[in-house]
Amino acid sequence: MKHRFMVRAMFVLLALVCLAIVYYLRSPIGQVLLFGSLLIAFWAYVRHIRKQAATERKQLLASVQRTATATLGHHRHDWMNDLQILYGYIQLRKIDKLVDCVERIKGRMAVESKISRLGIPSLVFYLQSFREVNSSVQLEVDIADDLQLGTLLTEADAEELTEAIMETVRAFQYSGRSSWGETLQLKMLLYLEDEEVVVRFDQLGTAGNRELLGQHMGGWMTAGRIRAEQLDSEYSSLRLRMACGKMNEVNACL
Repeated sequence: MKHRFMVRAMFVLLALVCLAIVYYLRSPIGQVLLFGSLLIAFWAYVRHIRKQAATERKQLLASVQRTATATLGHHRHDWMNDLQILYGYIQLRKIDKLVDCVERIKGRMAVESKISRLGIPSLVFYLQSFREVNSSVQLEVDIADDLQLGTLLTEADAEELTEAIMETVRAFQYSGRSSWGETLQLKMLLYLEDEEVVVRFDQLGTAGNRELLGQHMGGWMTAGRIRAEQLDSEYSSLRLRMACGKMNEVNACL
């Protein structure tokens, strides 16, 4: 989008320069030469912008591919650990611990399934690859019922909500820890309430710089369709609310 704006701006600037040349320069040959030179310069600039945009797209794609590959590797590692634990319990004939382990695996699979059905690709990718790109935060995700945000929010609202979630986690990451060496324990709950999508964040453990977190939240949540609510004086619990832009469509289909 930025590159397209730059190309349009350069085209307008070139047109103005050409008009000025035609007005002040009386020699037809000089007008043709200068106009041709400007066209060549403009063509070279457009080619450079397109090449730069293609390079940026390739770099972004490579970054996403690396993140996805590392995420799959982590999931595979987790499954291998779970299988080894199950195999150990089977060998030791510890049926009670075996049942608990299976229930824990089922719970994690249920959460992963709910995340994949949220309906917002950017949010799904962010949550599923979170551990790979945010090693200093241990995020526990809980999704109430079978929440599908793609059917409740418009595309613009979905992008704004995803950005709000990422910014909130980032705010906790840099402001919610008492020391840089510790791992932040953060729980995120998504649910639907009064035709609004609600995202609640609860930090577990010791409190960090709450004043800095409050300033951060108050600064960027003043605009847009998202409302931020402080649930306690320590800023250890926050809640984001966004009205469902497609709720009328959903109700009409019911």
